[in-house]
Amino acid sequence: MIHAPSIAIGSIITAMVLIAVFYGMDRFFEQPELELVPTPSIQQEGPAKITLKTFIENGSPILGSKDAQITLVEFGDYQCHFCNVFYHSTEEQILENYIKTGKVKMIFKDYNIIGPDSINASHGAHCAEEQGLFWEYHDILYDNWTGENNGWASSENLVRFAQEIEVNMEDWTKCMNDGTYSQKIISSNDDARSLEISGTPAFFVINTEGKVTPIFGAQPYSSFERIFEEQLNN
Repeated sequence: MIHAPSIAIGSIITAMVLIAVFYGMDRFFEQPELELVPTPSIQQEGPAKITLKTFIENGSPILGSKDAQITLVEFGDYQCHFCNVFYHSTEEQILENYIKTGKVKMIFKDYNIIGPDSINASHGAHCAEEQGLFWEYHDILYDNWTGENNGWASSENLVRFAQEIEVNMEDWTKCMNDGTYSQKIISSNDDARSLEISGTPAFFVINTEGKVTPIFGAQPYSSFERIFEEQLNN
């Protein structure tokens, strides 16, 4: 299930320009065009040099036990329709049956392919991470999703979401205005491109032996369950 609006037309820009947008500041996030290849794959050899770091660095804090046998990595965009579908229809079951039971740990990585508000939202989550509230901010973003590029993730709303999860607003706002996590967001997007991901959400299931199993799109819970059980029983 490839997310159609995720496909951007144009050439790859070597660096994404990230500038913070908040109230009286004359700065903003600028979303570049992206050229995405049509076939998702994991390149084992060649210039991309895919390693375990490609999957786990530049992402969120771990959700679940760090000792879990399986790592689930999601590349997502907070404005993405099918990312929101996964969050509401599948993620809770994975959380209850695998993450809370210590079998699976989860990492979220940014792949901002819809618009400037996606980058702002990503930055909001990382700034909340400084206060141990990444996943709370991640959840409130998806709980307030209403579409793509329609203003629900405006800077004003991002401030309101931060207030609702009770972050220290002075520290959070400074983090946003300073663009503290711009490079981390750029690097996560680079990781997604190196994996040749052509839509969001995209998932990678990694076991303790380093075996990587991709899952593309908002697949049903049964798809994740099958792969988890296969890995846990091997």
